[in-house]
Amino acid sequence: MGMARETAPADTGALVDLVNPLMGTDSSYRLSYGNTYPAISVPFGMNSWTPVTADDARTGWAYTYDAEKINGIKQTHQPSPWMNDYAAFSLFAETGELKVGQKERGSWFSHKAEEAHPYSYKVYLADYDVTAEVTPTDRAAQFRFTFPKAADAHILLDALPGGSMVKVDAANRRITGYVRNNHGGVPDNFHNYFVAEFDHDFTVTRTWDDNDQLTDDRTREGDHVGAVVSFATKAGETVHVKVASSFISPEQALRNLKSEIGSDDFDTTRAKAKAAWEKEFARIRVSDPDQQNRRTFYSALYRMLQFPREFFEKDASGKVIHYSPYDGKVHDGYLYTDNGFWDTWRAVFPFFALMYPERDSQIMQGLVNTYKEGGWLPEWASPGYRDVMIGSNSANLIADAYINGVRGFDAETLYEAMIKNATTSEGRPKDKRGNVVEAVGREGAEYYNRLGYVPYDVGINENAARTLEYATADFSISQMAKALGKTEDAKKYAQRALNYRTLYDTESGWIRGRNQDGSWETPFNPYKWGDAFTEGNALHYSWAVMQDPQGLINLMGGRKKFVDRLDSIFTTPPIFDDSYYGQTIHEIREMQIVDMGQYAHGNQPIQHMPYLYDWAGAPWKTQYHVRDIMAKLYAPTPDGYPGDEDNGQTSAWYAFSALGFYPVASATGQYAIGSPLFRDAVLQMPTGKTLRIVAQNNSPENVYVQSVTFNGKPHPKTFLTHDALEQGGTLTFVMGPKPNKQWGADPADAPFSLSAPAN
Repeated sequence: MGMARETAPADTGALVDLVNPLMGTDSSYRLSYGNTYPAISVPFGMNSWTPVTADDARTGWAYTYDAEKINGIKQTHQPSPWMNDYAAFSLFAETGELKVGQKERGSWFSHKAEEAHPYSYKVYLADYDVTAEVTPTDRAAQFRFTFPKAADAHILLDALPGGSMVKVDAANRRITGYVRNNHGGVPDNFHNYFVAEFDHDFTVTRTWDDNDQLTDDRTREGDHVGAVVSFATKAGETVHVKVASSFISPEQALRNLKSEIGSDDFDTTRAKAKAAWEKEFARIRVSDPDQQNRRTFYSALYRMLQFPREFFEKDASGKVIHYSPYDGKVHDGYLYTDNGFWDTWRAVFPFFALMYPERDSQIMQGLVNTYKEGGWLPEWASPGYRDVMIGSNSANLIADAYINGVRGFDAETLYEAMIKNATTSEGRPKDKRGNVVEAVGREGAEYYNRLGYVPYDVGINENAARTLEYATADFSISQMAKALGKTEDAKKYAQRALNYRTLYDTESGWIRGRNQDGSWETPFNPYKWGDAFTEGNALHYSWAVMQDPQGLINLMGGRKKFVDRLDSIFTTPPIFDDSYYGQTIHEIREMQIVDMGQYAHGNQPIQHMPYLYDWAGAPWKTQYHVRDIMAKLYAPTPDGYPGDEDNGQTSAWYAFSALGFYPVASATGQYAIGSPLFRDAVLQMPTGKTLRIVAQNNSPENVYVQSVTFNGKPHPKTFLTHDALEQGGTLTFVMGPKPNKQWGADPADAPFSLSAPAN
């Protein structure tokens, strides 16, 4: 009996207008619902712009949803509040008595008089009766300030603390200067040069010094200086400001202004920015009666297409060049920054390899340049090397790109860089205080290569987590080696990819820290966060064996015991020991409060875990949990994320999962199947082919996969391949309210693992 075809409602309006840039902004140091800010940018733009509600320019929480006042709209490069910002400066408008300080000048505002889109932002500054708007390009932006009738209308440029200079050029209606504020990862000659060009003559011009003291001086330099230009305005009069910046030179900043904005008016720039987003969003059209799910999906996609951001510019001849935060020189070629690979290797970069390979190729070219200029691959860059997080995860995203067909970059040089990471911890870069940047390369590489693990008792923190992550990276190296014809390396690193076994404690059934002499870390509390692990405990990290879930099944005593152990994560109360940190860090609190037991989706180490049922003959449990997580933990609202959004990773989990599959292991070319959220999704693949994903009978209750066909053929396997998806066609799921426990249950239907099932 044939099934009637379900028709989804037609899309109306622009997909980009489904996005809520305020999703995730209801956050604080103590509890994160995203730790995002409304980033007004174009996809991957060198600069973003955001309203500022914080009184202190040094805080990473520049905009929070519960704030009452706004005191500026700043150029930002911040990838995370924990990393903080760099090269920032802000603009603001006032009327009446001039107020310079961030706190003093702040104006009351309401979200009811605030409009946020990825491509523009508009807010009513109630205390001054001024409406402020901004719209971006890659390296520039346009502001529009609408004033009331005022004898004293002011526009301020605040160069913010951290080293700054301003110069007012009344003849050309310009303010120029530079800012040097940063929180690390920059050479001594780091500058962000800016130019702001006005469409009004200045009646009065002033600058202020480090003590907020105003004078008529046209030029000012110091730790924290600024400039203000004033004029008389009529009711409803608009003042436009075109702003651009450069990390290379003042001349390049002006070139960026001319090439990216030129004579365009505000509305033209806004239309171009909107079109840039719409072009990317149109690659994936999802249809569903639930508009909220569609809004969440495109809001997630918006977050994924911001980082890593471009850190390159174009010279007078149009050639791509960049200032290097690694050696302080200007070089040819691409460079990208503002990314923590510990987060983004998991799903963001696999998404790029699948849907945006041309962008991924540029990013890889940038990694080649980073290695040549700095001597090491980055693991956290903002804008240069930053000493945050652990692992050697650059290997994962490089190998994943190459295995999945991304080309146009020097693979041999990146392979050399990956091997260097895996071979030695000597000669790593140092920060300005002379300390080794331990997040680069592999801390404890020599121990790991000799013993098969990083010991618990040699003064290297988070040692078990490091061991697991190095083993995963070794698998990626082995896959890359195989693809490059390096047979001996492929064997060597495939063997090292099994090193996770050295830390599996058969007595407790968990991964556990191990001392140099082979004895176990004691006492052992599996609920203890940190210590041997990174922002998690043994219950989270014991699943971090993406390259070999079958090997983990074997260690745990077979499929049933493995499934029972997976189930226990969701049913064990959210007990925790926070003694390692001396406080309950926000990641712990986010696990505790959502009533999902020990499952800590708000942080990255365990996000792949619900998909592991696919390896153990119980894919229906994957289907239940991924739909439950999407429904409970995500929404297009200010509290719409379950923890730190982290450069698109928590968003990428949602985007992949909503489409019905997820990249558990890098460099395998496979995606584990879950439960598609939408009734219909149409993907324009980079090959030019169209992939359609249809989920018949889909609803909030019908979360279970009854059957799958791909191009009309039954698909019993619990995974999809990159190569097949690239070629397009129709992937059809039939959904229902009860599990089909036979689908995908055969061991032969499971995704890739290094190990074979135990006899």
